[in-house]
Amino acid sequence: MEGTCRVKATGSRPKIIVSADGRGVVGHAGARLLADVAEVTGLTAACGDALAGLRQRRGVHDPGRVAVDLAVMLADGGEAISDLAVLRDQADLFGPVASDPTAWRLLSDMDDTVLGRLRDARAQARELAWAQRIETRGGLPEASAAGRTVPGLVLDLDASIVLCHSEKEAATPTWKRTFGYHPLFCFLDNTREALSGMLREGRAGSNTTADHVTVLDEALAQIPDQLRHGTPILIRSDSAGCTHGLLAHIRGLRERGLDARFSVGVAITEPIRQAILTAKQHLQWVPALDSDGEPRDGAEVCELTGLVPDDGYPAGTRFIVRRERPHPGAQLSLFDTIEGMRHQVTATDTPPGDPTGGSIQYLEARHRAHARVEDRIRTGKDTGFGRFPSRVFAINAAWLELALTGIDLIAWTQMLLLDGELATAEPKKLRYRLLHVAARLTRTARRTRLRIAETWPWATDLTTAFTRLNELPRPTG
Repeated sequence: MEGTCRVKATGSRPKIIVSADGRGVVGHAGARLLADVAEVTGLTAACGDALAGLRQRRGVHDPGRVAVDLAVMLADGGEAISDLAVLRDQADLFGPVASDPTAWRLLSDMDDTVLGRLRDARAQARELAWAQRIETRGGLPEASAAGRTVPGLVLDLDASIVLCHSEKEAATPTWKRTFGYHPLFCFLDNTREALSGMLREGRAGSNTTADHVTVLDEALAQIPDQLRHGTPILIRSDSAGCTHGLLAHIRGLRERGLDARFSVGVAITEPIRQAILTAKQHLQWVPALDSDGEPRDGAEVCELTGLVPDDGYPAGTRFIVRRERPHPGAQLSLFDTIEGMRHQVTATDTPPGDPTGGSIQYLEARHRAHARVEDRIRTGKDTGFGRFPSRVFAINAAWLELALTGIDLIAWTQMLLLDGELATAEPKKLRYRLLHVAARLTRTARRTRLRIAETWPWATDLTTAFTRLNELPRPTG
């Protein structure tokens, strides 16, 4: 029989007959959750308003809806525009989805001005998503370090290299002797949202103050006004963010009514090495803390404030050093090799006795939690920005913005609709358990029902998520 394949049973597996004639069966059924989250948070409508000027006179597809469909596709694990077929060919589940050429035209038309309007749309949706979270769950998720809550919001700046082919515009050799782009990001540690990102050429410097200021300001603009003012905001970065210009900018945010503090890594220069040697001989070292707040084996911390020349640093900057027995394979400087310990230094303007801070042990552990942003970037590369579709830089910049939108859709889905392990799961696990599940569509009494196999281990989690989605508060008036 044509289109039918008989598969012989192997071992104890049942014998099956495979055919491509199923009806009413859909895959990636859980991805509908992402599309609906875009609706209930107002993202689809806001994107429609932001991109209205790009609509062709006789165009069938709303540009805002096309942008959201691309974001849903990326959140669902798609890697190329052609992966829109997963949504397009299941119109009974996802509705009408634009063709690949239409999606290409949208990306081609998104210049810097349009991207600015798209960022405004994301901020509008974020404000509603946060309000829904606060009303239904009592508050935003909390960041933590050393077994304690970090008060307020924690923003993490970091850059990463994305390998590209040489024919892509502005893909250049990088400082790691690779080839590609060197984008810079800001993630919110509380919720794992991708607040902002900047696509940069591969040769872009790690310590570029102007880029860090731009990405930080765009991230702050994503935070609703009522939380941006009056809520403690901690801004963390590795040593790439330890520039006098960026730290002065963060300090200047206080003049604009923002309760902003910084915690940044510090490169170990000769003055820092001399301060460490002085501390080794004359100051008291105390045990460092691990992520649970317990003493970290083989690690100690000490405050270097007063021993480090603070020229150019904002007034009140403190310096904290951690020394630790190096683990196998750790990269050590000549200084570390001689001393037999690995050293890392943090600069922060959290003053002694500040209610958002504490002991130098906690402040050092609080900064070490910045490493979580590396996980955000790693998973983000599997959610759109690990592979860029075009030779044209502007198109790839638009793709990055949609990838950040897809990351937000996952974060909003988790913080609004999921519990337990799934609420903090990485996208790969979420796709395997929820987003990529198959189901059957049936129609009765003019209603369409999505039927998930009752034996699917996470069927209850998915149905509960859809129930909560329908119960989320909507704006009135």
